[in-house]
Amino acid sequence: MTDSSPPVIIPLFPLTGVLLLPGMLLPLHIFEPRYRAMVSGALQEGGHIGMVQPLLPRQDNRPPPGAELETPRLYPVGCAGRLEKHQETSDGRFLIQLHGVSRFRIVEELPLHEGYRRARADYSEFSADLSELEGRLDTTVLLEAFAAFTRERGVQVDWEELRRMPGPVLLNSLAMSLPYAPPEKQALLEAPGLAARAEALLALLKLGSTADPLADPAPPRTN
Repeated sequence: MTDSSPPVIIPLFPLTGVLLLPGMLLPLHIFEPRYRAMVSGALQEGGHIGMVQPLLPRQDNRPPPGAELETPRLYPVGCAGRLEKHQETSDGRFLIQLHGVSRFRIVEELPLHEGYRRARADYSEFSADLSELEGRLDTTVLLEAFAAFTRERGVQVDWEELRRMPGPVLLNSLAMSLPYAPPEKQALLEAPGLAARAEALLALLKLGSTADPLADPAPPRTN
């Protein structure tokens, strides 16, 4: 495994409604002490963090009132991101940017380390994640469905910029940014390949938005 490859033991950042896909960028604002420790640890150990979703939605990753579990069950598949940029503020917070590297399946979860979660990850079934981004993908039908989606909602879009994007990047950008509910986001993440992800996203676009307040991806999520 090279220095840029994601590690077998990876810190986990559970965050509802936030999707990271291979080759894509995700900005995050980290202020909670356990996740500040997570970023510090990742910077010392290769610079990777695993983005995952809790199985039950949690607003801003905080347990609901009266909840007993501080380590809620997680979806079994996440995406490893490499810390491409980081900035520590004077009060100890971090502004970071993750670059998606590969999806992984959680094999087992390990004991907490400085308050944050870690897991043994298996990347083997997602070995094509990065090579797929170099291929071609016809997004004509997807763009037509997205155009109808935006017309219905009066959303302004920079179509020239979208059309300049390579097909795989366009697909993953839409999958990450559109406001679908956590289970739908997870379905897009777990699609076996780009063609399957495009088919799933097309179906969601045709159904219309199922926007969920827990899944609004517009501003960088915080924790």
